Amino acid sequence: MPVMLVLKRLVESLDAIPAATSWYLTDLAEARGGQKLFTLQAPQGLKTLCEHAIVESAISSNRIEGVEVERSRVGTVVFGRRTLQDRAEEEVRGYRNALKLIHVKCADLPISERTVRDLHRLSRGELWDGGKYKVKDGDIVEHLPDGRSRVRFVTVKARETPAMMRRLFAAWDEAVRSRELQPLVALAAFNLDFLCIHPFRDGNGRVSRLMLLLQCYHLGFEVGRYISLERIIEENKERYYETLELSSREWHEGRADPWPFINFTLFVLRLAYKEFESRVGEVPSRGLKAETIFRAIKQTIGPFRVSGIVRACPGVGIDHIRKTLARLRREGKVRCLGRGQSAAWERTVE
Repeated sequence: MPVMLVLKRLVESLDAIPAATSWYLTDLAEARGGQKLFTLQAPQGLKTLCEHAIVESAISSNRIEGVEVERSRVGTVVFGRRTLQDRAEEEVRGYRNALKLIHVKCADLPISERTVRDLHRLSRGELWDGGKYKVKDGDIVEHLPDGRSRVRFVTVKARETPAMMRRLFAAWDEAVRSRELQPLVALAAFNLDFLCIHPFRDGNGRVSRLMLLLQCYHLGFEVGRYISLERIIEENKERYYETLELSSREWHEGRADPWPFINFTLFVLRLAYKEFESRVGEVPSRGLKAETIFRAIKQTIGPFRVSGIVRACPGVGIDHIRKTLARLRREGKVRCLGRGQSAAWERTVE
């Protein structure tokens, strides 16, 4: 018997949406209603927010999968045209290209197999397997700190993957056409099914986040243009993996509980809108880079170092960070606890 996709099951189910999910949906409906008003403010600041979100998204989405580039190379990799140095840089640049395609042509990109293959090809940096479904079975394996490993999830077999992907997009089309399921719930369920199918040899997580962004655009939720959804997911990575594991249990048997992962997806979108509303108001008076540094410092617990702020602020130069820290020290808001470039700092006021 073929697997009953979560999205298909929810479309055909008459079960009530859990209360926690309803609260998220209400908040997000209000946020979408006010999104146009915010986008009319400070157009130059919004342009800068968009550029910064591209940097954060390309870096964070790859870093979640263990792909990193040197901090000094971020600007060149994401926006430059120089020759790339290694495979990691090619994948980050490729993800940037996929993001650019979505930002520029989202209205013309259908939610389809062709689109998902194109996004995979771009995000893989045009690697040989780009846009091609897996040809060998491969389960999701977690490597534990003590050297042991365990299978987190048994993915769909390679020979069954093309048919499962056709069924997934058919279920999405049915959900959109019938309107029997709240669109954001359908979006999150699609994302869960995609990750459980695991259609590609590598790069599935990155493509799932690109599809999340594209589907948000199709539904009128455009916060991902200005705030990196990938960064928020990375900042909540443990919860991301925990809810994915919870909601993928008994997926093959058609008995998975999708609500932990659905609620996490809605939680990410709600955080993005709250940050967007906050930053739109702050950008004109303080500047995006300074505001980004302030936010990174606020999020630290206890002493911090310049290297930690550099890591938290991709796209912001180290000189700008040092100048901002010097200004904050003059204003009495932070103090330096030592000497030299590796000295620790701490906040003096909230």
